[in-house]
Amino acid sequence: MQFNPNASLDPSQMGGGGGGRRGGTIAVGGGASIVVLILAVIFGFNPAELLAASDPYHAETRAGSQPGGLAQSDTRFAGCRTGADIAQNPDCRWVAYTNSIQAYWGQVLSGYRPAKTVVFSGAVSTGCGQASSDLGPFYCPADETVYFDDSFFELMLPRMGAKGGLAAEAYVVAHEYGHHIQNLTGMMAKVQSAGNQSGPDSPQVRLELQADCYAGTWIAYAANDPNGIIKEVNRSDLYTALDAAQAVGDDHIQKTQTGRIRPESWTHGSSEQRRYWLNRGFSTGDPNQCTTFAADALTRR
Repeated sequence: MQFNPNASLDPSQMGGGGGGRRGGTIAVGGGASIVVLILAVIFGFNPAELLAASDPYHAETRAGSQPGGLAQSDTRFAGCRTGADIAQNPDCRWVAYTNSIQAYWGQVLSGYRPAKTVVFSGAVSTGCGQASSDLGPFYCPADETVYFDDSFFELMLPRMGAKGGLAAEAYVVAHEYGHHIQNLTGMMAKVQSAGNQSGPDSPQVRLELQADCYAGTWIAYAANDPNGIIKEVNRSDLYTALDAAQAVGDDHIQKTQTGRIRPESWTHGSSEQRRYWLNRGFSTGDPNQCTTFAADALTRR
């Protein structure tokens, strides 16, 4: 993956803290600490309560649990004005991912409302509650913000067996923005209203696989937009993203951490399912083909 040095970057899309609404809404896409990963999987629900829940697969949410702070721009990104700045300040790549993903959705989704990306270290106050760096990337619908600690990509993702790299980072960020799309379209609220369910064919798994598919459609867009912020995406980048998707499959994490695979507890899909839907998004380039809620063969993917 290469960046266009002449492309303009907009650092105002990066936030420096939690969102402005009060919490209690389920957060989607959060990971867990290495300890909790024995029981839970990456990209789970409600980071504010995940570690405290006796059963991380059925974490409850409580209205008004934590107030969010005002989302301010992160000053570390203030100098990220063009793609060329990434060579001098690698942190600018997060601006590039965010700008490119939002440019894509602004074109394909009528009424798209931009979200913020917050890169934090240690802990952060969000509209969904307090989150620590032990948690992986997540999206909070209460403040419409994507959160992640960049150490996740350096420490936790490799421990899950992923090769990592720029394309893996971009896939994870795009997956979280897929949850933002689901929030805007109402699909997220529909799934959450059905309660916490698990299993390879569950609504929760379908939600996560759709977000994977949405990430794939953005990768396809970036690969075919030579004048965009992402200058080049090649087949190797796709394989890197697919490798990351495989590493965060429920079955892979369960087998790695416990030696057992328990399909009835899946909340995000198997490695095969995640690879399939990410690749489906890439191969079609069409969000309308991310039909995970209509598919009747998820258990075989």
